[in-house]
Amino acid sequence: MQQHLITAPNLEAPDDFYEALIEAHQGLSTEESHAFNARLVLVLANHIGSPAVLREAFEAARSN
Repeated sequence: MQQHLITAPNLEAPDDFYEALIEAHQGLSTEESHAFNARLVLVLANHIGSPAVLREAFEAARSN
């Protein structure tokens, strides 16, 4: 089964997500914030699992 990146709005509560993301960074230095983002990307990439979908995500992130 071929999976594809979902690019249409798909968050149940985008404002809540954004607020939680900002809160997760509170109190972190710039270096800690960058490290947090890197770990978060790896956790989400593991959840996605599909190299093809991840490549689509890389392309989408570079083009926006």
